[in-house]
Amino acid sequence: ARAGDVVIINGEIGNHGVAVLSRREGISFATSVVSDCAPLWSLVKTILDTGAEIHTLRDPTRGGVAAAVCDIARASGVGIRLQESALPIHREVQGACDLLGLEPLTIANEGKVLVFCPAKDADRVLTAMRGHPLGKGACVIGEVAEKPKQMALLRTKIGGERVIDLPTGEDLPRIC
Repeated sequence: ARAGDVVIINGEIGNHGVAVLSRREGISFATSVVSDCAPLWSLVKTILDTGAEIHTLRDPTRGGVAAAVCDIARASGVGIRLQESALPIHREVQGACDLLGLEPLTIANEGKVLVFCPAKDADRVLTAMRGHPLGKGACVIGEVAEKPKQMALLRTKIGGERVIDLPTGEDLPRIC
């Protein structure tokens, strides 16, 4: 990832992890949260076929979006800032996280891809992603800057910033 990149995701986060957790723990919600597990190669090919300069692609499965952006920030030596107001989180997933004291950014995802590309290529990538069945919910959720080096931050809805840490403790056990 490079300074000047935007961070794009292809849809809602946390659906898979909350769906699995609810089934395993016998927690029922007013509406059924369904896993969005899907093979991503055709979407990735669509992204690559745009000719856009793609710097990083990452699947935010284990450790969720938080682990992915922390890893990328450290490996690339850049700062990544996500916008809380831009995060696509289904109302039921947010409610489950609030109820259980979980952070949506650390919830496992399937069928999701993070794309880092220069801001100048964002519209082309978004248009292509939104034209694909697995990318209809594609949106920009953040940007990459030179500083703070090797850190990921979340710009909150009320205007503050907080550090996004690597998830700690037990991840949802792998099932797929």
